[in-house]
Amino acid sequence: MADRIRLLPENVANQIAAGEVVQRPASVVKELLENAVDAGATEIELIVKDAGKTLIQVIDNGSGMSRTDAKLAFERHATSKIKTANDLFDLHTNGFRGEALASIAAVSHVRLRTKTENEELGTEIRIDGGDIKSNTQVQTSDGSVIEVKDLFYNIPARRNFLKGNSVETRHIVDAFQRVAFTAPGIRFRFVHNDNELFNLPPSQTDNLSANLRQRIVGIMGRNTNEKLVPIQEDTEILKITGFVGKPAHSKKKRGEQFFFVNKRFIKHSYLNHAVLNAFEGLIPPGNYPAYYLFLEVPPKSLDVNIHPTKTEVKFDNERDLYAIIRSTIKHSLGQYNVSPSLDFERDAGLDTPYAYKDKASVKSPTIEVDKDFNPFRKEYATAAGSKRKEALQQWEALYLDNGPEKELIHSIQVEAEDVSRELFGEKEGLDILRTFQLHNKYVASSIKSGMVLIDQNAAHQRILYEEYLEKVTLEGIGHQQLLFPLKVNLSANEVQILMEVKADLESAGFHIEHIGEDQITLDAIPVNITEKQVRQILEELAGNIRDEVPESSFSQIDTIAKSLAKSLSIKTGTQLNSKEQEALVNNLFSCKEPNYSPSGKRTFITISMEDLEERFNI
Repeated sequence: MADRIRLLPENVANQIAAGEVVQRPASVVKELLENAVDAGATEIELIVKDAGKTLIQVIDNGSGMSRTDAKLAFERHATSKIKTANDLFDLHTNGFRGEALASIAAVSHVRLRTKTENEELGTEIRIDGGDIKSNTQVQTSDGSVIEVKDLFYNIPARRNFLKGNSVETRHIVDAFQRVAFTAPGIRFRFVHNDNELFNLPPSQTDNLSANLRQRIVGIMGRNTNEKLVPIQEDTEILKITGFVGKPAHSKKKRGEQFFFVNKRFIKHSYLNHAVLNAFEGLIPPGNYPAYYLFLEVPPKSLDVNIHPTKTEVKFDNERDLYAIIRSTIKHSLGQYNVSPSLDFERDAGLDTPYAYKDKASVKSPTIEVDKDFNPFRKEYATAAGSKRKEALQQWEALYLDNGPEKELIHSIQVEAEDVSRELFGEKEGLDILRTFQLHNKYVASSIKSGMVLIDQNAAHQRILYEEYLEKVTLEGIGHQQLLFPLKVNLSANEVQILMEVKADLESAGFHIEHIGEDQITLDAIPVNITEKQVRQILEELAGNIRDEVPESSFSQIDTIAKSLAKSLSIKTGTQLNSKEQEALVNNLFSCKEPNYSPSGKRTFITISMEDLEERFNI
């Protein structure tokens, strides 16, 4: 039998490795920005065209590379960060794996220009699909300029799997922000299709907390500053610096939760649970607080080499870190009067009103006891009897047939009688209710084959969704003009997302007058929506668009209709009268798809008479 196992060609091996390292344009952005940070740059510029499909360019003023290093950087398993296996447990940089540049070069056209400070001429290398086309000396500035063009040009199948430009751009923005958060001392600039999205100045202070606050506000928007509660703790196994959002600003969607360990962005569900546990009782169930936490742990207690993207890590002492994070956040929320706390050492004298500062001290009340009191003596018995008689006369006055008290009592009696008759069917001519509400969550109704139980929230979402979808696609949802323009403060990310669907928002009734960096001004909003609801609806809409990654105009309209239906639907716990219950049942079964809510949840279940009889015969 002939031998069948053989070594893969170098270019094929690099393309396979690229499948792990380069999943989308954002992966390239992450690798190149991290290399620029590791090179000691103080200014980094990211230029992107067509969501990274046409061009990704990173310019930095870091240490640069020599001619030999520049060539070796594109070889597999080549890195300056580690020398032995033990170095994997003592990492202080990001780009240590030695496959990023080789993998990127295998699936794109790459040009690198780099120069060190003590060299007169720099180096320019051109690589197409992993093959070096040229390696020459050029005149260039200190640092590095790397261009990645036509990503996945030689792997059409991978290129076809990329999402639309708006979706890929959001992934690039996420990658840019995660790197920029970790380096507040570096100036970052991000330009997409000749539009400057971010221009983040470097921090000017020696206070790490102040620097991080400045960078967070620069990325997330000015309105974020007032929402932040500082977090600070230093122990032998963990140092925490960062901020959490105030409970009042929690959201129903994730998106502003950031963990950084040793200046590396990570995802860790166990530590995320520690943060949520610290907010227990302060935010509604299903809401998520914002947090930006920068952790420092001994490198030997951290393993970052368990996942190809290095975003998942393993700690040696997760339980201890959980307890420290939870208690630190709880303490900070209490310290800044965000959560209620008890101070047993507080001087009660400090509670004296300011108006009493010049008055004499208040004397404690005294108790006087009549030592000669004898309830059996005649004079005491007569006095007690007169008091009881006076009290009895006061109660009898309530039932006299005069004064406003009579009208009050009679009105209460009539109301109670009406309610009783309705409940027990004693009132003549009253129709028996065909529906009833169960625990302010379900609406029950009888049908020929048995009974039906309807989830009022899911059912109302389905009703509103089909109503809004029809109006948006055919005629547009009606709007109400505002007397004064409404300014809605959002994060910079949310504003950017909503800008992409501006036309669809106007079809839905949101007329945008002005768009700022972290604020939207509206002069009209949809009917049946109050001004207080607008911000929550727009926040949820931005989150839905980000999570559901729509690809077409219709899917964006669909997402808007879903968000409006979810925000304005009847919530669990709302009490409905009989007419509202019947209207809900009738409107649900008039829908085109009454079985499921827009999110796929069942709207109702049926229980047949056979099932009921079987339950009673058990």
